[in-house]
Amino acid sequence: VTMGIVSGLGRGGFGINNYENFIQPDAAINLGNSGGPLVDAEGRLVGINTWIISRSGGSQGLGFAVPANMARFVMERLISDGKVTRGYLGLGLQLEMTPDLVKEFNLPNMNGALVTKVEPDSPAAKAGFKKADFVTEYNGQKVRDMRQLRLLVSQTAPGKSAKLKVLRDGKEKMLTATLGEIPREM
Repeated sequence: VTMGIVSGLGRGGFGINNYENFIQPDAAINLGNSGGPLVDAEGRLVGINTWIISRSGGSQGLGFAVPANMARFVMERLISDGKVTRGYLGLGLQLEMTPDLVKEFNLPNMNGALVTKVEPDSPAAKAGFKKADFVTEYNGQKVRDMRQLRLLVSQTAPGKSAKLKVLRDGKEKMLTATLGEIPREM
């Protein structure tokens, strides 16, 4: 099975949570296969079939699966805590980076997440984040884009500290935030 990772499908009214990075398999996922395993040619679990977009209502269309490592994260949280809690920083992030934004903010490249808003009284505000900070690392891991940062934050338990490297006015700065729990209304 050949696969590609699809991110950010929660936009546009699909009703899918924005945390997920879905696998889009080349193999058809039939209606009714949700929850079934997606395996590779050697029988190893790589994902859990989740949904299909089909204009006809049949198997023609796009199928998506949750990656196995993400399903494992959820399973481990359910076993240990009885629920899934997601970390919360309180940042608004630029959806897509463009060459124009890189130029406007004098950034070295598009690899990172541009802060567009800092929620008042949020963990991010308490850590000293400012609008136009460009997040390049989260706990030592390079940040490719806002989707990856959002996923990394969501998979960090509330109450844990995170070290984030940001570019601010052309200078690197380390910020430490103690994550909160995502507010219920979100």
